[in-house]
Amino acid sequence: MPPKIERADKKEVEAIVLDFLQWGYADDKRPLSQREPVILAVGTDQFKLLELISKRNCAINLHDTVYIGDNERKVVERVKRRISYDGLTNTAKGELEPVVAMIIVENEQRFTKFYNEAVPISLKLHLLNLLPGFGKKTLTDTLAERQKRPFESFDDIRSRVRTLQKPEKFILERILLELENPEEKYHIFTSR
Repeated sequence: MPPKIERADKKEVEAIVLDFLQWGYADDKRPLSQREPVILAVGTDQFKLLELISKRNCAINLHDTVYIGDNERKVVERVKRRISYDGLTNTAKGELEPVVAMIIVENEQRFTKFYNEAVPISLKLHLLNLLPGFGKKTLTDTLAERQKRPFESFDDIRSRVRTLQKPEKFILERILLELENPEEKYHIFTSR
């Protein structure tokens, strides 16, 4: 089991809207007046996929950040449940990649820290190797550079590791892999 990197299984406090179903799901047979407005969202900390029930008559747009913590909520009435990737609508699936990319950029220090602190999982496997496309040469170069001094940003990584020109893309692909495949053995950035 790899070490937890800057993530503990806890409640999400904020989520970003992937889809808003003002009248609930299309296959809901109840009359419109009895349906609940549904928000499909991704948490900003552990990337949990969530089904939220919004308060009525709230203006909600894709990519809005909504508060879902324990204090008073302006837009969200309640967190209904966690959902799987397969439970997302096609719109939500289409919005997931750009939203996760936005979260990564906005939390650059958190993910730069991952590049600085990732450790071996076993004698033959390093945590960095779990990033899709992260090969031996990139691993060797990254470890050599971070040993000289810690990385300060994605730009710093790009400038010092020639084989790692899109460090944020490696993180993005790993997060999407974990979300789309819940049976994945290692969850580095997401919560099972």
